Amino acid sequence: MKDDSQDTYQQTDPDRGQPIEVPHLEHEPMSMAVSDSALGLTSDEARRRLAAYGTNVIQDVVQHPISRALRKLWAPVPWMLEAAVLLQLALGEYVEASAIAFLLVFNTGLGFFQEGRAQATLDALKSRLAMTASARRDGVWKTLSAAELVQSDVVKLSLGAVVPADVRLIDGSVLVDQSMLTGESVPIEAGPGFETYAGALIRRGEAVAEIIATGVRTKFGRSAELIRTAHFESTEQMAVFRVVRNLAMFNGGVTILLIAYAVHLAMPLAQIAPLVLVAILASIPVALPSMFTLAATVGARAVAQRGVLPTRLSALDEAAGMDVLCADKTGTLTRNELAVTACHALPGFDEAQTLAMAALASSDGGSDPLDAAIRAASQPANVARWKLVTFTPFDPMRKMSEASTIDAKGNQMRIVKGAFAVVAAIAESSPPAAAMVEELQAKGFRVIVVAVGSAEPLRIAGVIALSDPPREDSATLIAQ
Repeated sequence: MKDDSQDTYQQTDPDRGQPIEVPHLEHEPMSMAVSDSALGLTSDEARRRLAAYGTNVIQDVVQHPISRALRKLWAPVPWMLEAAVLLQLALGEYVEASAIAFLLVFNTGLGFFQEGRAQATLDALKSRLAMTASARRDGVWKTLSAAELVQSDVVKLSLGAVVPADVRLIDGSVLVDQSMLTGESVPIEAGPGFETYAGALIRRGEAVAEIIATGVRTKFGRSAELIRTAHFESTEQMAVFRVVRNLAMFNGGVTILLIAYAVHLAMPLAQIAPLVLVAILASIPVALPSMFTLAATVGARAVAQRGVLPTRLSALDEAAGMDVLCADKTGTLTRNELAVTACHALPGFDEAQTLAMAALASSDGGSDPLDAAIRAASQPANVARWKLVTFTPFDPMRKMSEASTIDAKGNQMRIVKGAFAVVAAIAESSPPAAAMVEELQAKGFRVIVVAVGSAEPLRIAGVIALSDPPREDSATLIAQ
């Protein structure tokens, strides 16, 4: 369901029965309509579209080495040194001009060398992470580089695969982890018609999808483009500029007094001009930028030995000067994995029994994070009291999983696990369970309900709340 007042889609998490907000992406209009066929493209058509729309890559945020070197010479601090060189040359002091020029080149070269080493390390990591995808070309499935994919290509998404571009599912069902883009730690069940984004991870199932956007037109690509075009000025440059500005204002006043006194003494202009130039040069701390750069380089090497890779020398200084830090929760402050937070049993059951029944209705060793969390929270001894006859995994259409079991007394029982709305339709009415679900969902938990019985209507045994718990070191990290 789309909310027209916001740039989001509201979807129902099918395994938990809870609405979630998913960012909506309006793709740029294309001149060619997206095909409804799953036959894929021909090689000729793919080459034509590749030439028209470009490769499925995102322009690197890092600048070309020559451009990066020139930018280090085109900023307020280098201007100051370049002005000093010109003034020295105007006075005929070539040795002093050479010394200042050496400091300018040293300052630029030191920063360029250190940042170049960091970029080389990043490039090596990127080369190891080159993505491939299974695409249907000329009616045959082929393994292609992700960069070769174009709009309307038909690709296969399977367990463990990274979605290579923005796609729309046309067949099959998968469990999609979009946490890298949306921050939502709980994967989403996706079927035909569902749109997901480049960079998402397939956690379960297999599906065929059609590409609807590639490269910079993807959600990920647009975010990277905003970063690439963002303009910033380092705190180091601003600090040096403030020092020079304050010195210039003070020395400017002194120079004006000096000129006034020279005029009062009736000194000739040929003597006043060199005096003014010397006063101006004296106000320029030519070694200051080099000392800032040298200190930043020493700091960068120190943190690199501790596993931190600063890509710009000014990054450390900027990090140290932060007043407010905004951190992504999922995978940064939390584990990015579900865990059972609470289990509330209804009368006639206990928590251990409820968890054991939920574990029986969960896949053993599968890739579903919800099932893995419940299995981890249950006690194997309690689960062993039941004999599993058959297990039906989670079905996006039925929105629940179930197991046929035999309890310790030899009775055949049916156990179901799923969203409250689905389970309540085949179970006895339970106002306490409904109140528990509402309370836990209001606190932001993912909630599932477990019901058991030999025949319908089943009896609700309990309610299980799951969440993405904080990392063990999060509190210490935030305090530091």
